[in-house]
Amino acid sequence: MKKKILAFGGSTSRASINQAFVTYAASQLTDFEAKVVRLLDFEMPLFSVDVQEEDSFPESVKELHQLIKDADGIVISLAEHNGAYTAAFKNAFDWLSRLEGKAWDNKPMLLLSTSPGGRGGSSVMEIASNRFPFNGGEIIATFSLPFFQRNFHPDDGIADSGLDLQFRAALQSFTQHMIL
Repeated sequence: MKKKILAFGGSTSRASINQAFVTYAASQLTDFEAKVVRLLDFEMPLFSVDVQEEDSFPESVKELHQLIKDADGIVISLAEHNGAYTAAFKNAFDWLSRLEGKAWDNKPMLLLSTSPGGRGGSSVMEIASNRFPFNGGEIIATFSLPFFQRNFHPDDGIADSGLDLQFRAALQSFTQHMIL
């Protein structure tokens, strides 16, 4: 039986480059059962303790939480807005962390990011790399892809051979960990 990987981008944009990137990454996980979902499909109110106390947890939060629990590993491509998580991702993260305290359920994670610019979302990657272990994320590998439009082609993947090697190394670290 193949191990299950949950993959999603950290944006609700319909044209999200991070969703495109994580979809590509999931397609490279041929020895696994990769389920790609869109954060856009999990509508949830803005987190506040008042909303939680009045209305409990939205069904969309419970559904996303169950997908995380059912997965053996998680791949997320983090979008960066003003050097941090998107508001939608941060909101989902806040809701998930309230269910059982460990938003990522102690799952192995491959963290990706990309952006139109030269840093490839490295600021949000640093934030997530430092934060997720406290919330039950076992970060196995990370990779940031700069200049998405120049370096990525939907049919061929990563165009720059050096960046492709780095991506493949991160993917291999993650898959080897998942096989153990």
